[in-house]
Amino acid sequence: MNTVFPDHIDRRILAALQSDASLSQRDLAERIGLSQNACWRRLKALREAGIITGTSARLDREKLGLDLVVFVMIRTRHHSADWLKTFRSHISTLPEVIDFFRIGGDYDYMLKVVTKDMSSYDKVYQRLIEKVELDSVTSYFAMEAIEEQRPIPL
Repeated sequence: MNTVFPDHIDRRILAALQSDASLSQRDLAERIGLSQNACWRRLKALREAGIITGTSARLDREKLGLDLVVFVMIRTRHHSADWLKTFRSHISTLPEVIDFFRIGGDYDYMLKVVTKDMSSYDKVYQRLIEKVELDSVTSYFAMEAIEEQRPIPL
């Protein structure tokens, strides 16, 4: 590999995998214009470097009956390491939370929640507030997903 990591060939591999992670190594190598061995070595290096962290399938949440997307903005007065550890642990018990960020600005944390409907979201909300003291919780309901699960720009 070049000293610049990832190089343009690695980026083509990553873009192809983001588009279709089910590509066989042979098909990926052909698409990129590499031998199978060269492609395998690059994939191995990308995994070892932690750039490729796994392989997953994108699911159509609406076809699964998960029609409600909620962005939950959280403000807290607590910022200790112990509180944060408890908070992170609590959030990890909520499978409906598919993204979780610590952010700057008016709020401290942002969650992306995917669930069936408003009643289901209310249950998530009740579980969210039951174990950790939060200053405020504001929910924004998505009306339309214009683009979702976009690939990382390379």
